[in-house]
Order: sequence, then C-alpha cells, then structure tokens
Amino acid sequence: MICGSNTTEAHPIVALKVKEAARTGTDLIVIDPRRTEVASIAQEQPGGLFLRVAPGGNIPLLNSILYCIIEEGLINEDFISKRTEHFEAIRKHVKDYPPEKVYQITDVDPELVRAAARKYASSKNSLILYGLGVAEHKGGTAGVIALANLVLATGQVGKPHSGINPLRGQNNVQGACDMGTLPYTFPGYQPTDDPKVLEKFSNAWGVSSLPVSDGLLEPQMYDAALEGRFKALYCVGYDPAQTQSNIGKVHEALKAMDLVMVQDLFLTETAKFAHIVLPSACFYEKDGTFTSGERRVRRVNKVIDPPGKAKADWEIICLVSQATGYPMFYTGPEQIMAEIARVTPAYAGISYDRLGDNGMVWPCPSPDHPGTPLLHTGSFPRGKGTFVPVSYIIPEEEADEEYPFVLITGRRLEHYNNGSMTRRCEGFDRLCPEELVEINPEDAARLKVEDGAVVKVESRRARIKARVKVTERSKPGVVFMTFHHQDTLTNFLTSPGMDAKTLTPEYKVCAVRIKP
Repeated sequence: MICGSNTTEAHPIVALKVKEAARTGTDLIVIDPRRTEVASIAQEQPGGLFLRVAPGGNIPLLNSILYCIIEEGLINEDFISKRTEHFEAIRKHVKDYPPEKVYQITDVDPELVRAAARKYASSKNSLILYGLGVAEHKGGTAGVIALANLVLATGQVGKPHSGINPLRGQNNVQGACDMGTLPYTFPGYQPTDDPKVLEKFSNAWGVSSLPVSDGLLEPQMYDAALEGRFKALYCVGYDPAQTQSNIGKVHEALKAMDLVMVQDLFLTETAKFAHIVLPSACFYEKDGTFTSGERRVRRVNKVIDPPGKAKADWEIICLVSQATGYPMFYTGPEQIMAEIARVTPAYAGISYDRLGDNGMVWPCPSPDHPGTPLLHTGSFPRGKGTFVPVSYIIPEEEADEEYPFVLITGRRLEHYNNGSMTRRCEGFDRLCPEELVEINPEDAARLKVEDGAVVKVESRRARIKARVKVTERSKPGVVFMTFHHQDTLTNFLTSPGMDAKTLTPEYKVCAVRIKP
C-alpha cells in the first residue's frame, strides 16, 4: 500500500523495487489525489487498486479502511490482544467512518475502499510506504497515526516483508535526525530532561551545563525573527527561501535577522539573504557516512578533492566552533564515528572497521552485535502498541468561488528539491527547463487555455506565472506544480497551514485561481 507518494518520481530507486514486485505478482494499492505513474501501474495491474482520494482526505479514508477491516472480521485478534492496547477505543471511533458516508469527503468509491481493506488485511505480508503526501498536511501527524492503526489492527509488523516505512525526502534525513538535529533530543533520540543523559554529554563534550529546554522548530524561528527575538540562522545544506512553504513570510524573517550563514555547494536562493557563505564539499569530495531510511549506516568515500576553498561540513563546523570560543578538534570522520558510538546506544557497535561495503543497520548496541534489520519482532519500544483515534482535520484552505482550484505541490523525476544540482545538468534542464502547472483538460477548456500557454497562478498570498501542461493526471479542480525552479518560486503561493504537532507546512492543499 503506497499512500501519498509519487514513488517513481520522488523515490525512483525505491520505485524500481516496487515495479519489480508488481511485475512478479505483488498486489499494489495506491492512495493519491493524482494519477501518478505508480497509480497507473496499480490501476492496470489485475490485483491492483487506485484510490483517488480528494486532496486532504487521507484521514477519513484510512479510518474507513479500518472500519471495513473491523466490520468484515479481518483484524488479527491474537496480535491485538498480546501486543496492543486501547483497541476498543478505536473500534468505537471508526464506527463513524463507513465508506458510504466517507465518500462525501474522499470521492473514493465505497467498493474500492472495501476491496483495499480486504486486500491489505488478508495478505500474508503487507507493507505500507508513505510519503510527504501524508505528512505535509494540517493533519499530517494524524494521517501517519491512521496508517499505524491499520498496521496494529492487522498485525502487519515485526515480520519480514511487512510494516510501515516513511519514504525519506532526502538521502541522509535519517542520519541527521539520529545525530540530534531535532530541537528536543540529543543524538540517538536521548531526552534532554534525563540527568544521566545530560551528565554523559556534558562529560563527552567538556562543558559544565547543557540546555534542558526544547529549541525552536523551524517555523517558530521565523515567527520569532519577525518579532525581533531570533537573531541568527546557521543554514547547512538547506534552502528554505525556495523550499519552505509560504516563503514570502520566510523572506521577511531572513531579512529581519542580524546574521544569516549559509553553508552549501552552490549559491542558493537562501544564500541571497546571507551575510556569510561557507562553501562545502559534496559527497564525492569527502569521507563520512549516510544513514538511509532502513537505518543502514554506509560509508561515503572521497573520490576527488573539493574545489577552491570548499571544505567538508565537519571541518567547517569545527572552524566555526573554534571561532566562537568552543575548541572542537577532530582528525577526521573516523574519530567522529567513534564518538558517536560512545554516546549513542543505538550506534554503540558501529565503527568504520565494521561498516565494510554493505554497512550496518542500527540498533547495534555492541561491537559483537550483527545489527537489527527488522524492528518490533517481539515488542515495541514502549512495550505495547497504542491505538490512537484520529479525526478528519479540515485543510487550512479549500477551493471556493474566489479561488476555485486546489494546488498540490510535489516533485518531478527530472529535478531534485530546489534544483540547485539538477538544474546545473544540461540533460535534465533540457528535459524540464521551466515550471509547469498541470491542469485537467476540462479545466483547460473552461479557462480557454491550451497546452504550453502561459498563465497566472494566484493564491491569497502571491501571484506567479507558469506554463500550462494539460493532463489527466490531475482531477478537474486540482492543479499541480513543483518547487524546483529558482525563477518560478511556487512556494510563494502555498498555504500558511501547519500540522499542529510537528509544524510541518501544508504544501499539499492550497486554494488558487488561474487566469490566462
């Protein structure tokens, strides 16, 4: 089951595995507002299903699938009784989500909902892949919980070829989070309010005290900057001035700061706001590790020297640290990896010597441990898995008479993220040289625009120009754009809505109007 992921374009290597599985008889269920390539594969497959959900309708649809699983007696009662809690609360909650009722919100045929429920619950092994089409909503956290409820109700976890896997948006998101870049944990997700953890890191880093209160999430930084409370931003390998949502607000916040430092490969949109730019090496130009979405730690091996004054990120960070008064000296990534093993229990058994060609999968608690490719075989980190009822969370904006279209943003195969690398490749740039707005043929006829015409796309925040691509991938009333092109900053348009818990922006639902 693939939910909210344009897998073949956003995660093409994973998609090769998906295509291979589909060719060899694995049934594919795809939940998405757009008929992406992976949705077409599911639709054309004898055992496949495509549930074309209305934008923002993930939670009621997933609750409805769970309703059908319970109603038809497809739950895994043994797993529920031994390894979960609060099932009766979820049973009661989803009674309000029969597919015939939910159809009014989701636009998904009730029979398709029932078929998806049977297929997912009845299979010997079922795997869920989900992407930013689940997370980048006002109800993003609730959408992920709704998927987890399906897993717990059917026992499709803790065994090979099953479970739930978030498809990471970039190549080392997992590793960055593991290393403590979240504003509320130390490396290895160790809590900031645990005295033993504080003592351990104080000793490791030679400091008398460490912060115990949570830091700010990214959107909170911009709010604080506009209020005069947040003065400096050190931005490493990230381009919020192009890729954040509602970037008009982000630009104003960057202008309000006393210091913006950008550490990156190229002069990005954010670098235009920077007081200092630090040139960093790309992964071919440095040694280190990446940790993938399967928690596999793998070596990155230097092939060539970095150009000009560029340095590896760890070297730059050490120099910045020394310049600000904290002596930070390492001889190289191998020494850093050894420190990670000392202070991070999940990485305790991982070292350069053990990584070899294929890497190792954490948790790896000791030097003689083989690593843990499969999680949750006997229990969950908290003991029993908890069912959590989640309700439909209405998007911040919906189409109306003034702004009659819903804009979804995402990625295309030819370009990656802010395009700072792929737009420098002549081949990719020839394939996709400019921003396109995908419009359904019915809408194009009503607007009296043809394929290739230039239109104005306008939200309550901004107006940009883009060229039309007439396609049936999008439903009538729904349009699609990417954020790859620096000369067409799509995210000026996007919604101010955010997930209440994570503050992830609502990139996937935004009300717009279109004019020739």
